Amino acid sequence: MKAMILAAGLGTRMQPLTNFTPKPLLKVGDRYLIEFHLEKLSKAGIKDIIVNTHCLAEQIPAALGTGENWGLNIHYSYEPELLETAGGIRQVISRLVDSDSETFLLINGDVFFEWDLTSWLDKAKASITNKKAFLALVPNPLHHLEGDFFIQAESGELKLKKTAGDDAFTYSGIGLYKTSLFSELALGYRPLGPLLKDAVEQQLIVGQVESAYWLDVGTPERLEELKSRQL
Repeated sequence: MKAMILAAGLGTRMQPLTNFTPKPLLKVGDRYLIEFHLEKLSKAGIKDIIVNTHCLAEQIPAALGTGENWGLNIHYSYEPELLETAGGIRQVISRLVDSDSETFLLINGDVFFEWDLTSWLDKAKASITNKKAFLALVPNPLHHLEGDFFIQAESGELKLKKTAGDDAFTYSGIGLYKTSLFSELALGYRPLGPLLKDAVEQQLIVGQVESAYWLDVGTPERLEELKSRQL
């Protein structure tokens, strides 16, 4: 299995810290923010990683190289013009195909999470057989109280509308996806949200709520919160 880390955003909410540094390379202690993902991927046995880049793009491969420091093979996908999430994935979908797996792991470059990735992947692989994606959901943070999806407790099926017993949760930015969800898309700019909603309406997405610590590291204040955990 391969993985993709989304690192092409402009980092607007993180300014002025991102005026001269791409958000994935902001430091928490002595580590880049993206390093926490690289460490987890290496520990989980995922060795081939694609990182998409755009803003201050040259700094990311200069800092991470080919991934040898983490026992990884890191490849890059430069986007001269932002393609949004689904568009960025579509651009490299042929490179995410693996002879041993029809799935790939997608991680937002600007989130931090503390659950065990290996155990989560085992659950995701077992649940995605007849679906297109398995998403990690989290309790709604203060900046996103309405959540993204409702989840059916017994089946894990995601829904857009609430029914009895359902609660809304937020997509963590971490998901296991079938390559077939993206392979037929037209190339070019395409956000992920509408694609996910269409798949949810077709009952093609399941998920699981994670209670371990998670943070959308999208602002200077939240970066300071992460630094205060003394990782």
